Amino acid sequence: MRLDKFLCDLQYGTRSSIKKDIKNGLVTVGGAVIRKPEFQVDETLDEIRYCGRPCIYRKYVYYMLHKPSGTVSATQDARDKTVVSLLQDTGRKDLFPVGRLDKDTEGLLLMTNDGPLAHELLSPGRHVEKVYECSLADSITKEQKRSLEEGVDIGEKRPTLPAGVTILDERKIALTITEGKFHQVKRMVRAVGNEVVYLKRIRMGALFLDDRLKPGEYRELTEEEVEMLKKPVQSAWLPEHIDAVIFDLDGSLVDSTWVWKAIDVEYLNRFGIKPPPDLHHLIGGRSFHETAAYFKELFHIPDEVEQIKADWNRMARERYSSEVPLKAGADAFLAACRTKRLKLGIATSNSRELAENVLSAHGLKGYFDCIMTSREVTKGKPAPDIYLAAAQALGVPPERCLVFEDIVHGIQAGKAAGMCVCAVYDDASVYQDAEKRELADYYIHDFRELN
Repeated sequence: MRLDKFLCDLQYGTRSSIKKDIKNGLVTVGGAVIRKPEFQVDETLDEIRYCGRPCIYRKYVYYMLHKPSGTVSATQDARDKTVVSLLQDTGRKDLFPVGRLDKDTEGLLLMTNDGPLAHELLSPGRHVEKVYECSLADSITKEQKRSLEEGVDIGEKRPTLPAGVTILDERKIALTITEGKFHQVKRMVRAVGNEVVYLKRIRMGALFLDDRLKPGEYRELTEEEVEMLKKPVQSAWLPEHIDAVIFDLDGSLVDSTWVWKAIDVEYLNRFGIKPPPDLHHLIGGRSFHETAAYFKELFHIPDEVEQIKADWNRMARERYSSEVPLKAGADAFLAACRTKRLKLGIATSNSRELAENVLSAHGLKGYFDCIMTSREVTKGKPAPDIYLAAAQALGVPPERCLVFEDIVHGIQAGKAAGMCVCAVYDDASVYQDAEKRELADYYIHDFRELN
């Protein structure tokens, strides 16, 4: 590639201004000053510096934009503000939106200069899922839901393809479609006798809208997100009879058990208490409330149980929002489950606040049809109560549910509920591995084995 073209692609200036800077000796290649704009460089190997700053070449860039209402999905428009104008400070002049959102619709919009990827994502034959949060004028009826799920006549040659419908509230649904017809969501809802009063896209393919982005804000995609977009969602391994997948949270879906070990030490240190080496074994499977009560009794903590829980939540909140990673391969597995139109749930002994924090941090909160915590049932694991409650909330018989668990008490709870259970490896429960393998129907080291 010509040196001047390389620097132009990186938006360092116009071709004429860059040529002038090169001739003035402001550019080096491999440590040597180059004064010829036509000098050929290998953009992937050569060390190129402009005014002393290293230049890293990226042919394609990818941004997630939370499109605000009132902007149009175009590169230029004579009357209205465009989505491209919201990304002016990136320095990129070659960005365009992948697909369109109506002027009054907000939510996830992918902005890029990667034409081939955009073509792939918009190809009708690929059936990339788009999920919209829809507020409705009236409560959705069973008949309306069934019609949307079967496909409806919106005045075109063929009815729409079947849609996925998840009821979020009395007048709010999540609608999943795999087409991109003009005003499709509004026309589908109108066709069944209702009306959309607010529309927000929350997912496109495997990419979820980051809950932390406010309307008008954007961020670059991570390398993992780009790879997920480029890679067609594979059919994940699943037993044939499964209609819903329910995940324990800590140690199963997210790698968070280290957080609680650190919190146990920090919390007990306040009272001059050294945690016993088998503490994690003693509290395994207990609900958040039961664990706090156990701490109060075992260590003679003067604070009330509710205060203990509040302190733990405060100590864990920041870590769950920024430091707790997903188990390897979990994001791709979740995307594959949604592609197969499976119901997804969380059944956790943790608090709802922390569960929602960590799911939102990874842009996954919208994946789940229910989050069930031990506070909402009578008995914690190994009793089956929490898994039975999750199955009821999902509207799926227990025998058609698959559970992912990392500890023996959780596996026992899933089996007692009459569900299929897959054990997940976790460092904190490695001492239970033999028993976990014996009790569970399946065993995985991480979710990459299932994709």
